[in-house]
Amino acid sequence: MYVIDEQAERKEILRRYKHIIRIVSNNVTNEGKRQIRKAFTVAMNAHAGVRRKTGEPYIYHPLEVATIAAEDLGLGATAVVCAFLHDVVEDTEYTLEDIEHIFDKKVAQIVDGLTKIEGVFDYANNSIQSENFKKLLTAMGNDMRVILIKLCDRLHNMRTLESMPENKQLKIASETQQLYVPLAHRLGLYKIKSELEDLATKYINPKAYNDIASRLKDTEEQRNEFITEFAKPIKQKLTERGFKFTLSGRVKSITSIIGKIENKGVKFEDIYDIFAIRIILGGLFYHIIDVQSEAQSFQRLAYQSQKQWL
Repeated sequence: MYVIDEQAERKEILRRYKHIIRIVSNNVTNEGKRQIRKAFTVAMNAHAGVRRKTGEPYIYHPLEVATIAAEDLGLGATAVVCAFLHDVVEDTEYTLEDIEHIFDKKVAQIVDGLTKIEGVFDYANNSIQSENFKKLLTAMGNDMRVILIKLCDRLHNMRTLESMPENKQLKIASETQQLYVPLAHRLGLYKIKSELEDLATKYINPKAYNDIASRLKDTEEQRNEFITEFAKPIKQKLTERGFKFTLSGRVKSITSIIGKIENKGVKFEDIYDIFAIRIILGGLFYHIIDVQSEAQSFQRLAYQSQKQWL
Protein backbone atom coordinates (compact mmCIF):
# COMPACT_ATOMS: atom_id res chain seq x y z
CA MET A 1 0.00 0.00 0.00
CA TYR A 2 1.29 3.43 -0.94
CA VAL A 3 2.26 5.64 2.04
CA ILE A 4 1.98 9.39 1.54
CA ASP A 5 5.15 11.30 2.48
CA GLU A 6 4.93 14.78 0.97
CA GLN A 7 8.55 15.67 1.65
CA ALA A 8 9.79 12.50 -0.03
CA GLU A 9 7.36 13.10 -2.91
CA ARG A 10 8.73 16.61 -3.51
CA LYS A 11 12.25 15.19 -3.71
CA GLU A 12 11.09 12.46 -6.08
CA ILE A 13 9.30 14.97 -8.34
CA LEU A 14 12.45 17.08 -8.54
CA ARG A 15 14.59 14.00 -9.24
CA ARG A 16 12.37 12.90 -12.12
CA TYR A 17 12.27 16.41 -13.59
CA LYS A 18 16.07 16.72 -13.45
CA HIS A 19 16.36 13.34 -15.14
CA ILE A 20 14.30 14.62 -18.08
CA ILE A 21 16.48 17.73 -18.36
CA ARG A 22 19.59 15.54 -18.42
CA ILE A 23 18.11 13.41 -21.20
CA VAL A 24 17.35 16.39 -23.46
CA SER A 25 20.34 18.54 -22.49
CA ASN A 26 22.43 17.75 -25.58
CA ASN A 27 19.63 18.07 -28.13
CA VAL A 28 17.46 20.94 -26.88
CA THR A 29 18.22 24.66 -27.00
CA ASN A 30 18.15 26.87 -23.92
CA GLU A 31 14.79 28.19 -25.11
CA GLY A 32 13.52 24.61 -25.41
CA LYS A 33 14.61 23.91 -21.84
CA ARG A 34 12.84 27.08 -20.71
CA GLN A 35 9.63 25.90 -22.38
CA ILE A 36 9.96 22.47 -20.73
CA ARG A 37 10.44 24.12 -17.34
CA LYS A 38 7.36 26.28 -17.95
CA ALA A 39 5.29 23.22 -18.95
CA PHE A 40 6.43 21.40 -15.82
CA THR A 41 5.35 24.37 -13.69
CA VAL A 42 1.94 24.56 -15.41
CA ALA A 43 1.39 20.81 -14.93
CA MET A 44 2.43 21.04 -11.27
CA ASN A 45 -0.05 23.85 -10.66
CA ALA A 46 -2.84 22.22 -12.69
CA HIS A 47 -2.59 18.84 -10.96
CA ALA A 48 -1.75 20.16 -7.48
CA GLY A 49 -3.35 18.07 -4.75
CA VAL A 50 -4.60 15.40 -7.19
CA ARG A 51 -3.54 11.79 -6.75
CA ARG A 52 -3.67 8.74 -9.02
CA LYS A 53 -5.43 5.48 -8.11
CA THR A 54 -2.05 4.25 -6.89
CA GLY A 55 -2.04 7.00 -4.24
CA GLU A 56 0.92 8.77 -5.87
CA PRO A 57 0.80 12.48 -6.81
CA TYR A 58 -0.78 12.86 -10.24
CA ILE A 59 2.24 14.81 -11.49
CA TYR A 60 4.19 11.52 -11.48
CA HIS A 61 2.17 10.52 -14.55
CA PRO A 62 3.04 13.44 -16.88
CA LEU A 63 6.63 13.22 -15.61
CA GLU A 64 6.81 9.59 -16.71
CA VAL A 65 5.09 10.27 -20.03
CA ALA A 66 7.62 13.04 -20.71
CA THR A 67 10.47 10.70 -19.74
CA ILE A 68 9.31 8.00 -22.16
CA ALA A 69 8.92 10.59 -24.93
CA ALA A 70 12.43 11.95 -24.40
CA GLU A 71 14.32 8.80 -23.43
CA ASP A 72 12.68 5.99 -25.40
CA LEU A 73 11.53 7.93 -28.48
CA GLY A 74 14.11 10.71 -28.53
CA LEU A 75 11.46 13.40 -29.09
CA GLY A 76 12.32 17.08 -28.81
CA ALA A 77 11.29 20.01 -26.64
CA THR A 78 7.82 20.56 -28.10
CA ALA A 79 6.86 16.91 -27.59
CA VAL A 80 8.18 16.94 -24.01
CA VAL A 81 6.20 20.12 -23.33
CA CYS A 82 3.03 18.46 -24.69
CA ALA A 83 3.70 15.31 -22.67
CA PHE A 84 3.65 17.42 -19.50
CA LEU A 85 0.42 19.09 -20.63
CA HIS A 86 -1.43 16.13 -22.19
CA ASP A 87 -4.06 15.85 -19.41
CA VAL A 88 -4.23 19.52 -18.41
CA VAL A 89 -7.10 20.59 -20.69
CA GLU A 90 -9.12 17.41 -20.20
CA ASP A 91 -8.80 17.19 -16.40
CA THR A 92 -8.29 20.73 -15.08
CA GLU A 93 -9.54 24.31 -15.44
CA TYR A 94 -7.02 25.16 -18.15
CA THR A 95 -8.42 25.68 -21.66
CA LEU A 96 -6.81 25.30 -25.08
CA GLU A 97 -6.83 29.09 -25.30
CA ASP A 98 -4.80 29.22 -22.08
CA ILE A 99 -2.29 26.73 -23.49
CA GLU A 100 -1.94 28.70 -26.73
CA HIS A 101 -1.46 31.94 -24.79
CA ILE A 102 1.15 30.46 -22.42
CA PHE A 103 2.99 28.49 -25.13
CA ASP A 104 2.02 28.68 -28.80
CA LYS A 105 -0.48 27.46 -31.39
CA LYS A 106 1.44 24.27 -32.23
CA VAL A 107 1.52 23.12 -28.60
CA ALA A 108 -2.22 23.84 -28.30
CA GLN A 109 -2.93 21.85 -31.48
CA ILE A 110 -1.03 18.80 -30.23
CA VAL A 111 -2.70 18.95 -26.80
CA ASP A 112 -6.07 19.26 -28.56
CA GLY A 113 -5.26 16.18 -30.66
CA LEU A 114 -4.31 14.22 -27.53
CA THR A 115 -7.64 15.16 -25.94
CA LYS A 116 -9.65 14.08 -29.01
CA ILE A 117 -8.04 10.63 -29.18
CA GLU A 118 -10.12 9.56 -26.17
CA GLY A 119 -13.23 7.63 -27.12
CA VAL A 120 -12.11 5.91 -30.31
CA PHE A 121 -12.57 2.45 -28.79
CA ASP A 122 -16.03 0.89 -28.63
CA TYR A 123 -16.11 -0.90 -25.27
CA ALA A 124 -19.63 -2.23 -25.87
CA ASN A 125 -18.37 -4.35 -28.77
CA ASN A 126 -14.77 -4.60 -27.59
CA SER A 127 -13.59 -3.37 -30.99
CA ILE A 128 -12.54 -0.37 -33.03
CA GLN A 129 -15.37 0.86 -35.20
CA SER A 130 -14.48 2.52 -38.52
CA GLU A 131 -16.03 5.84 -37.52
CA ASN A 132 -14.09 5.84 -34.26
CA PHE A 133 -10.87 5.07 -36.09
CA LYS A 134 -11.54 8.11 -38.28
CA LYS A 135 -11.66 10.13 -35.05
CA LEU A 136 -8.19 8.90 -34.26
CA LEU A 137 -6.85 9.90 -37.66
CA THR A 138 -8.51 13.29 -37.35
CA ALA A 139 -7.02 13.77 -33.91
CA MET A 140 -3.56 13.06 -35.29
CA GLY A 141 -4.00 15.84 -37.82
CA ASN A 142 -0.76 16.70 -39.52
CA ASP A 143 1.48 16.03 -36.54
CA MET A 144 2.66 12.50 -35.72
CA ARG A 145 3.71 13.68 -32.27
CA VAL A 146 0.08 13.35 -31.23
CA ILE A 147 0.05 9.58 -31.57
CA LEU A 148 3.64 9.20 -30.34
CA ILE A 149 2.86 11.03 -27.10
CA LYS A 150 -0.38 9.06 -26.78
CA LEU A 151 1.62 5.83 -27.02
CA CYS A 152 3.87 7.11 -24.21
CA ASP A 153 0.77 7.95 -22.17
CA ARG A 154 -0.75 4.52 -22.74
CA LEU A 155 2.52 2.77 -21.87
CA HIS A 156 2.74 4.43 -18.47
CA ASN A 157 -0.95 3.81 -17.80
CA MET A 158 -0.41 0.12 -18.59
CA ARG A 159 2.59 0.00 -16.26
CA THR A 160 0.38 1.17 -13.40
CA LEU A 161 -2.81 -0.68 -14.35
CA GLU A 162 -2.77 -2.90 -11.25
CA SER A 163 -4.31 -0.05 -9.25
CA MET A 164 -7.53 -0.18 -11.33
CA PRO A 165 -10.57 -2.44 -10.73
CA GLU A 166 -10.51 -5.73 -12.63
CA ASN A 167 -13.24 -4.77 -15.10
CA LYS A 168 -11.35 -1.61 -16.09
CA GLN A 169 -8.11 -3.55 -16.33
CA LEU A 170 -9.68 -5.84 -18.92
CA LYS A 171 -11.22 -2.97 -20.88
CA ILE A 172 -8.02 -0.95 -21.01
CA ALA A 173 -5.93 -4.04 -21.80
CA SER A 174 -8.27 -4.96 -24.67
CA GLU A 175 -8.12 -1.46 -26.09
CA THR A 176 -4.33 -1.53 -25.82
CA GLN A 177 -4.10 -4.89 -27.57
CA GLN A 178 -6.39 -3.96 -30.45
CA LEU A 179 -5.50 -0.30 -31.02
CA TYR A 180 -2.19 0.79 -29.54
CA VAL A 181 -0.14 -2.38 -30.12
CA PRO A 182 -0.88 -2.36 -33.90
CA LEU A 183 -0.14 1.38 -34.07
CA ALA A 184 3.23 0.94 -32.35
CA HIS A 185 3.98 -1.97 -34.68
CA ARG A 186 3.14 0.06 -37.81
CA LEU A 187 5.36 2.89 -36.59
CA GLY A 188 8.29 0.51 -36.07
CA LEU A 189 8.42 1.08 -32.31
CA TYR A 190 9.36 -2.51 -31.45
CA LYS A 191 10.30 -1.90 -27.81
CA ILE A 192 7.10 -0.03 -26.97
CA LYS A 193 4.99 -2.43 -29.03
CA SER A 194 6.40 -5.46 -27.18
CA GLU A 195 5.94 -3.94 -23.73
CA LEU A 196 2.38 -2.81 -24.47
CA GLU A 197 1.57 -6.26 -25.87
CA ASP A 198 2.99 -8.08 -22.86
CA LEU A 199 1.26 -5.76 -20.37
CA ALA A 200 -2.06 -6.34 -22.16
CA THR A 201 -1.50 -10.10 -22.07
CA LYS A 202 -0.75 -9.86 -18.35
CA TYR A 203 -4.39 -8.91 -17.72
CA ILE A 204 -6.13 -10.70 -20.60
CA ASN A 205 -4.37 -14.05 -20.15
CA PRO A 206 -2.79 -13.87 -16.66
CA LYS A 207 -2.27 -17.62 -16.20
CA ALA A 208 -0.18 -18.04 -19.36
CA TYR A 209 1.61 -14.74 -18.78
CA ASN A 210 2.65 -15.60 -15.22
CA ASP A 211 3.78 -19.09 -16.27
CA ILE A 212 6.10 -17.79 -19.02
CA ALA A 213 7.32 -14.85 -16.91
CA SER A 214 8.29 -17.29 -14.16
CA ARG A 215 10.12 -19.57 -16.59
CA LEU A 216 12.03 -16.65 -18.10
CA LYS A 217 13.02 -15.42 -14.65
CA ASP A 218 14.28 -18.87 -13.66
CA THR A 219 16.64 -18.92 -16.67
CA GLU A 220 17.57 -15.22 -16.64
CA GLU A 221 21.01 -15.55 -15.07
CA GLN A 222 22.04 -18.42 -17.33
CA ARG A 223 20.66 -16.60 -20.38
CA ASN A 224 22.52 -13.38 -19.59
CA GLU A 225 25.79 -15.24 -19.11
CA PHE A 226 25.29 -17.01 -22.43
CA ILE A 227 24.57 -13.75 -24.28
CA THR A 228 27.65 -12.11 -22.73
CA GLU A 229 29.93 -14.98 -23.78
CA PHE A 230 28.36 -15.21 -27.21
CA ALA A 231 28.85 -11.50 -27.82
CA LYS A 232 32.53 -11.34 -26.82
CA PRO A 233 34.10 -12.55 -30.09
CA ILE A 234 31.64 -10.47 -32.14
CA LYS A 235 32.54 -7.32 -30.19
CA GLN A 236 36.23 -8.11 -30.57
CA LYS A 237 36.03 -8.50 -34.36
CA LEU A 238 33.92 -5.36 -34.80
CA THR A 239 36.32 -3.36 -32.61
CA GLU A 240 39.37 -4.67 -34.48
CA ARG A 241 37.86 -3.54 -37.77
CA GLY A 242 37.13 -0.07 -36.47
CA PHE A 243 33.34 -0.21 -36.48
CA LYS A 244 31.32 2.08 -34.27
CA PHE A 245 28.57 -0.11 -32.91
CA THR A 246 26.20 -0.97 -30.11
CA LEU A 247 25.39 -4.56 -29.27
CA SER A 248 22.61 -5.71 -27.00
CA GLY A 249 20.62 -8.82 -26.19
CA ARG A 250 16.86 -9.01 -26.12
CA VAL A 251 14.38 -11.62 -25.00
CA LYS A 252 11.44 -12.68 -27.14
CA SER A 253 8.25 -11.10 -25.82
CA ILE A 254 6.10 -13.16 -23.51
CA THR A 255 3.15 -12.73 -25.87
CA SER A 256 5.18 -14.10 -28.78
CA ILE A 257 6.25 -17.11 -26.72
CA ILE A 258 2.66 -17.81 -25.71
CA GLY A 259 1.58 -17.48 -29.34
CA LYS A 260 4.17 -19.99 -30.50
CA ILE A 261 3.21 -22.46 -27.76
CA GLU A 262 -0.51 -22.17 -28.58
CA ASN A 263 -0.28 -22.00 -32.37
CA LYS A 264 2.41 -24.61 -32.95
CA GLY A 265 1.68 -26.87 -30.02
CA VAL A 266 5.26 -26.82 -28.73
CA LYS A 267 6.59 -26.75 -25.18
CA PHE A 268 8.51 -23.83 -23.69
CA GLU A 269 11.65 -25.96 -23.64
CA ASP A 270 11.34 -26.56 -27.40
CA ILE A 271 11.42 -22.89 -28.37
CA TYR A 272 14.90 -22.11 -29.67
CA ASP A 273 14.67 -18.39 -30.42
CA ILE A 274 13.83 -17.07 -26.97
CA PHE A 275 16.58 -14.48 -27.16
CA ALA A 276 18.62 -12.68 -29.79
CA ILE A 277 21.59 -10.39 -30.32
CA ARG A 278 21.00 -6.98 -31.88
CA ILE A 279 23.84 -5.10 -33.57
CA ILE A 280 23.63 -1.47 -34.69
CA LEU A 281 26.50 -0.23 -36.86
CA GLY A 282 27.15 3.50 -37.22
CA GLY A 283 23.80 4.35 -35.65
CA LEU A 284 21.85 2.33 -38.24
CA PHE A 285 20.02 -0.89 -37.44
CA TYR A 286 22.00 -3.62 -39.18
CA HIS A 287 20.79 -7.05 -38.23
CA ILE A 288 19.36 -9.22 -35.51
CA ILE A 289 21.10 -12.52 -34.97
CA ASP A 290 18.61 -15.01 -33.58
CA VAL A 291 20.36 -17.26 -31.13
CA GLN A 292 19.18 -20.75 -30.30
CA SER A 293 18.57 -21.91 -26.76
CA GLU A 294 21.09 -22.38 -23.99
CA ALA A 295 21.21 -26.07 -24.89
CA GLN A 296 23.15 -25.25 -28.07
CA SER A 297 26.93 -25.10 -27.98
CA PHE A 298 28.32 -21.59 -27.47
CA GLN A 299 31.50 -22.44 -29.37
CA ARG A 300 29.63 -23.60 -32.45
CA LEU A 301 27.31 -20.60 -32.45
CA ALA A 302 30.16 -18.15 -31.96
CA TYR A 303 32.11 -19.70 -34.83
CA GLN A 304 29.08 -19.68 -37.13
CA SER A 305 28.29 -16.07 -36.28
CA GLN A 306 31.83 -14.89 -36.91
CA LYS A 307 31.95 -16.79 -40.20
CA GLN A 308 28.56 -15.57 -41.40
CA TRP A 309 28.52 -11.96 -40.24
CA LEU A 310 32.16 -10.93 -39.97
